[in-house]
Amino acid sequence: MNERHIFTSVARISDIETEGFELAELPRAEWEEADYIAARIVGVPSARYGLELSSGRIIEPMEEASVIGALGTRAATLEAVGRWDEVGDDGEMHALTGAGLFGKVTSAAHWISPLTTLQYTGHVMRDGRKLGMGDFVAPVEPRPLSVPVILLVGTSMSAGKTTVGRTIIHELKRAGLRIAGVKFTGAGRYRDILSFQDAGADAILDFVDAGLPSTVVATQRFDEAMAYMLARVMATGPDVIVAEAGASPLEPYNGAGAVAALDGFVRCSVLCASDPYAVLGVQTAFAFKPTLVAGPAANTQAGIDLVGELTGLDAVNVFKASSREKLRAVLQQALPELLG
Repeated sequence: MNERHIFTSVARISDIETEGFELAELPRAEWEEADYIAARIVGVPSARYGLELSSGRIIEPMEEASVIGALGTRAATLEAVGRWDEVGDDGEMHALTGAGLFGKVTSAAHWISPLTTLQYTGHVMRDGRKLGMGDFVAPVEPRPLSVPVILLVGTSMSAGKTTVGRTIIHELKRAGLRIAGVKFTGAGRYRDILSFQDAGADAILDFVDAGLPSTVVATQRFDEAMAYMLARVMATGPDVIVAEAGASPLEPYNGAGAVAALDGFVRCSVLCASDPYAVLGVQTAFAFKPTLVAGPAANTQAGIDLVGELTGLDAVNVFKASSREKLRAVLQQALPELLG
């Protein structure tokens, strides 16, 4: 009887769930970033993350389940850090995200429950050759960026970027625009761009589509992926791109490279911040002056006032209907040819 596998969302660009494959254990020296592998859950799965399927649905896996994911690296400031190349010869590793990013945890916040422990059982193979995410990147003709961009950056993970992105997409869609929602950097998680689609985005895309389980990769590899993502998104014919750079520009996710690639086309930038002092930190360290501040730093009027006092920037709480008019005014000023 064929063993049942759970296919995580990093496998969504591939055909391995429908076309079949074999498993073979490969020597540790032959492992590479973005390889598709199978691993068995050891002990009780983590309560922190369910597993995100290729459809985007979240499930709670059973003990001993076999999971298909990809080797990669995570460097989350608030939760956990881990690397695929820290996995030893014993094959023990962890599910670094629910999306199937697999590697060895090297640092974790004390307040999160232990991540799910996995035991390597083999590489995904076909015709004697291992398969990786790069084998399933859809071809696209090079296309230069030529439309306006609304850029979302953060002071850290969980700073509200996706929530703000959904709000902006909703407002732009009400104006009848064709919108692409893109997450250029971060660690693989399908639900973020699916939420952009739910808000009205006509096309969605992220770095998984470019063959990366996360964007903690060498600069040259990210630059290639960035050029690919821009070509893919331009092929969808958007009027405007709402672009999220996951984490912050100062973290090792290549956020600075993503921002540089968009230079000249960003009409409006929103800094999603964990608190007012973080706004000042990014503004100083990255020499970045956003159009607007949002996220937890703007949860209350006291936070909004402090952002203004520390930085001179305007902040809005996108959860309050009274703030939407200010957001609409900012968008109209940024996109006069589309919203005039």
